[in-house]
Amino acid sequence: MSEICPKCGLPTEICVCEDLAREQQKIIISVDKRRYGKMMTIVDGINSNELDIDSLITKLKKKCASGGTIKDGRIELQGDHRSKVKETLDEMGFIVELI
Repeated sequence: MSEICPKCGLPTEICVCEDLAREQQKIIISVDKRRYGKMMTIVDGINSNELDIDSLITKLKKKCASGGTIKDGRIELQGDHRSKVKETLDEMGFIVELI
């Protein structure tokens, strides 16, 4: 017997909670200049309660071939990867805004 999602009450195979969470969040991608002129791509606006932020940062780091971390609920990637991050998040179904 399949498990039931505690949020929507549907079986986990047809659960739509994560899809709805992606559509409802507005993600902002920006670039910040750090010490010694190093660039950091900042991905802000992700609600870590509704999504698995650890798997998301793993996908983004692999796509950009760079290091990164999670600080204060924001994803920080080393380097200027705005276009790659926007493309990846668009494919995943997020609403993305570049700054």
